[in-house]
Amino acid sequence: MQEILDFIKRNKEAYVEELKELLRIPSISTLPENKNDINQCANLIADKLRIAGMSRVEIFKTEGHPIVYGEWLGAPGKPTVLIYGHYDVQPVDPIELWDNPPFEPVIKDGNIYARGATDDKGQMFMHIKSVEAFFKIEGSLPLNAKFIIEGEEEIGSESLESFINMNTELLKCDAVLISDTALFGPGIPTLTYGLRGLSYMEIELKGPGRDLHSGTFGGAVGNPINILADIISKLHDKNGKITVPHFYDDVVKTTSKEKDNFNKLKFSDKRFAVEAGVKMLQGEKNYSTLERVWTRPTLDCNGIIGGFTAKGAKTVIPSKAAAKISMRLVPNQDPRKIARLFTKYIKELAPKSINVEVKNLHGAYPVLTPLDNPATIAASKSMEEAFGKKTVFVRDGGSVPIVTSFSKKLKVPVVLMGLGLDSENLHSPNEHFSLNHFNLGILSSALFFEKYSK
Repeated sequence: MQEILDFIKRNKEAYVEELKELLRIPSISTLPENKNDINQCANLIADKLRIAGMSRVEIFKTEGHPIVYGEWLGAPGKPTVLIYGHYDVQPVDPIELWDNPPFEPVIKDGNIYARGATDDKGQMFMHIKSVEAFFKIEGSLPLNAKFIIEGEEEIGSESLESFINMNTELLKCDAVLISDTALFGPGIPTLTYGLRGLSYMEIELKGPGRDLHSGTFGGAVGNPINILADIISKLHDKNGKITVPHFYDDVVKTTSKEKDNFNKLKFSDKRFAVEAGVKMLQGEKNYSTLERVWTRPTLDCNGIIGGFTAKGAKTVIPSKAAAKISMRLVPNQDPRKIARLFTKYIKELAPKSINVEVKNLHGAYPVLTPLDNPATIAASKSMEEAFGKKTVFVRDGGSVPIVTSFSKKLKVPVVLMGLGLDSENLHSPNEHFSLNHFNLGILSSALFFEKYSK
């Protein structure tokens, strides 16, 4: 095993150059104009899996974006691990806030800057390189490995959901390994055992049949932007609690054991505020910051569209306005139920002078994973050995929509071995990934294969 670890350490610069190749492809899943880039990225990952040593590699076409599958099943009697990742990335807006072009990777202060660096190309690529190291040194793996790498994680994983339902035998395994979460802090080995779910909605208000002159009609007709702002302002009370009726009915309370674990993590509100770039934190009253971001549901307006937004002035009452709203959910909340409750409430808030439409764009279930299964134990020991520090266990405020599907459909534990940092600007300008964590991730992955095989 030491020879494999030494090989990884010797080749870390070459791995970074390969990662740059992947990061140069603008594989933005939500924009139709990037469809060719999506296909190019899928083909490149398939090539990387073949080079790494997978005996079977296949690109599955879907109604959306391609799914890349790879496998090596040459270790009979040993466990099989399914490694998941995604090659699609978020849009880059606002482009003017990037210090460098988002798809021209730049290394600065020990980090690699590019869209997708930490979410999720850098983290996904670690496992391909650790597999390759085994084949380069030993010609085989100590266990059986399957890869499934999708191109729709950032837009809800709809095609992968269908793919899992239709291919449970193909994906059969003993554990799923995912690196798409974060370390608790720099250099701290971390396993995530809980993720929040998601309900993503869009509200559209339609008023007059066309934009109207605000002098001629102002004060006599409902302004969709004014009404939308009023509706949004009513979605929280003065204590930060969400006002949607029955929203909290199924929320599981945080246990005293979990609260004790949170306290042991020595979380700093001050440092968290600095990382977020805000003067002070705010949120639901009577809850700590970790409870707010890990164990409590949220509702946030992600965008508002409507009216005149160019430079200068144009005095109009717009014909329509829209807002995108995301709600992070916790066990045992159901995104379908939350979408129905939200829709009903919005329609109750909207005045009769306006037409309102509420769309359910996509959702994801929250998840908690067990800590006492062999795969999680092996992952904990592997990260501890690679980092030289004891592994900590945390929950995460974000969502990985497919985790629940893997757990329910394949009936196996899901190991969330994240190597990113929340401060690495995922989904924001100047996204980056620590090259130290990238290298430690490859070492952790290799150690996991060895330890889990036993």
